[in-house]
Amino acid sequence: MKNGLFITFEGADGCGKTTQIKLLTEYLQNKGYEVVLTREPGSVGLGQKIRELLLNYDDEISPVCESFLFLADRAQNVDIIVKRNIDKGRIVISDRHTDSSLAYQGYGRELDVDRIDFLNNIATGGLKPDITFVFDIDVETSMERVGKNKDRMESAGREFFERVRQGYLKIAQKEPDRIKVIKAADSIENIHSQVVKLFVELEEKLS
Repeated sequence: MKNGLFITFEGADGCGKTTQIKLLTEYLQNKGYEVVLTREPGSVGLGQKIRELLLNYDDEISPVCESFLFLADRAQNVDIIVKRNIDKGRIVISDRHTDSSLAYQGYGRELDVDRIDFLNNIATGGLKPDITFVFDIDVETSMERVGKNKDRMESAGREFFERVRQGYLKIAQKEPDRIKVIKAADSIENIHSQVVKLFVELEEKLS
């Protein structure tokens, strides 16, 4: 590929994103690709400070304020890390991106989804991931995997996370060419095989 790629991983906490990001990164590096990892919120520098506020602030944060903090972090991540590395022909993998705001703040916090979509486009300058993997997991399993030591976002409650899950599925229905839903209850090996298969299909499409 002459140009870089932008790959995003989405899903509830405990869905196995971290493991699958690690496995795909190793696979891509073994194929000779340069891979850059980032995350939202909290890539580097300013993003880390925003992440600390979002996850550990011990007083009330309004849903609108929360949404704008995520958007500020996203704008920083896209401009400083994502775009620069794509332009250099690298593959950028982000743990969460625009779909998280739609799922968590839109469907989860019940804010205006269309407005968040509009603001996402401003924050990213219209940049879209080439492919997004959404790991679908039932709320009970997700909460069990997270355990008792929860951050502010992880403590939002069962009803909130059910809305988030359904939000992800609705988003995926709207953009089936970009968003690929994978059942997170499958084995690590089978999930990795599905991720690789979908990446190879994208690679062939772009070659």
